[in-house]
This record gives sequence, structure tokens and C-alpha cells, in this order.
Amino acid sequence: MTHLTATLWTALPDDLHHRGEPSNWAKMTRPGQPMHSFLEAAFFDTDHNLWLSDVPYGRIFRISPAGDWTTVHQIDSEPHAMRIAPDGRHIAVDYKHGLIELTGDTSYNVLSTGEPAFLGLSDMTYGSDGTLWFTDSGRSSLSNPCGRVYRWQNGDLRMVLDCVPYSNGIAVSVDNAWVYVAATRANQVWKFSTRLPETGPPMVGTYLQLSGGLGPDGLACNAHGWLAVAQAQAGRAYVFDALGDLIAEVRLPRGTWTTSVAFDPRDPQRLIIVDAQFGGVFTCNTPDPRT
Repeated sequence: MTHLTATLWTALPDDLHHRGEPSNWAKMTRPGQPMHSFLEAAFFDTDHNLWLSDVPYGRIFRISPAGDWTTVHQIDSEPHAMRIAPDGRHIAVDYKHGLIELTGDTSYNVLSTGEPAFLGLSDMTYGSDGTLWFTDSGRSSLSNPCGRVYRWQNGDLRMVLDCVPYSNGIAVSVDNAWVYVAATRANQVWKFSTRLPETGPPMVGTYLQLSGGLGPDGLACNAHGWLAVAQAQAGRAYVFDALGDLIAEVRLPRGTWTTSVAFDPRDPQRLIIVDAQFGGVFTCNTPDPRT
């Protein structure tokens, strides 16, 4: 196992810092504290731009390969994550409104509010077959382990799990065989098969037992079958191989609110780590233990 320190690649520009009244989401999650942004849900598009969601202020940012920031969407809501669907639509999981489609600079359509109603959506990912998987954490925890995981496939919504102590980050393995879910308040990453039973929940197990910080937040898989984990409130990320063995621990030189991770599709060993405390985007190259 290798210990690494990430380096700062880019940070939210000062002119994009929110300086007004904190949003309701900001007041709920950080009462009494100023919050200029809270960046989540990093992913790369096919043009190698990096996208981020700013949850409390409804913004979706696109960062060019040169590190230039653009506000693509800004809505009066709380988008925890956004992804570009296989058909090119911008789909988001929104804490306030549910599963939505971003249709313009400031507009959106609600696709689903859940049945029963969503608790408060958290993160999302697409499998290689185009299936959307997303999490519904609400305010669940060990004292109320009711967080959910959903599958959205061909317009049909299915609740997969409803027993997670804060279902958060979610990722699908490169072979589309496994779904990984961050059970943040248990400090665990769970794993279950993408091949669901016809009815009822799948068998699910603890893939990783972590410690320290708040627990795992964002997850990401790469072409090698590795799983990266952003460890919230710990200022670090972990990289595991397909068997769950630790490859690398990556620490940030600044900030502890590690919320999100993403592997660069051009270089599957390059890892992006997002810190929401200062709005920083860090990078490092993880060594391949097979060489």
C-alpha cells in the first residue's frame, strides 16, 4: 500500500464564491457557519471536462482541461449530483425535488418524486448498459437506517434497498456486474449484484469497513476495476483493487471535507479528489501494483 499526497489542480474562483444569505440546505447542514459552496459529484465528460455540483446554491459547474470554470446550470434547488445520460440529457438527483432533468440555464423538469416520496436524493451513476442507479439518504443514520437505493431503467423506477444508514456515493464496476454504495453513517461500503431478483431486495454485504472521519462519501471505479473512496471529514481518499485490497491512501494538503472522487478516463490511474471545505480540486497519480 502506498501513501500519497495530492496536489491542487484548480479551485473555485473567488468570483464564484456565494457571499449572500446561506441557503436552507446550508443552514440545515452547517448551522451558523458561512458556506460559499459545497462541491460534490465529480465526473468527466467525453471532451475531458470535469463537472461538479454545488449543492446549497443550485449550481452545476464545468471545468475545462485547462482549469477554466463555467456555470452551466443554476436552479433554485439543491442538486446533489448531475450526470450526462446516454441520450445527452442532463439528469440530476435533487434533494428538494427528486429526480430531475436540467433543460436550460435555469430550468428543469421533474422526472420522479418517488413512490413513496424520496427522503432527499444524494448521488447517482450510470452503468455501462445505460441503467441509472441513485441513492436517497435523507437524514438517515445508524439510529434510523432507512436510506434507499434506486434503479431507473427504461423509465421504470425500482427501490432496491431501504435499510442503509445514509446511502451516499454510488458506483458500478467496469464490467457492470456490481454496485457499490457508501453507507456513510456505518463507515462502510456495501456491494450487491446488478442482476436483481425479480422481486424483493438483493443480497447485500459489507465490501469495506472503514474508520475515522464521518464515513465514505463519493465513490468511483476505473478501467482497472479499482474503487476510489472519498472519506468525508478526514481529508483523504482511498483506492482499493477489485478484491478490496488497499492500493493507496491519498491525503490532501488542505481541507478535510473530501466529498467526491473521479478517475480520469484518459489515464485511469489519475485520481481527482474534491474538497468542499475550500472548494479545491486535487489530483494525484496512483501507482499500479501489478507493475
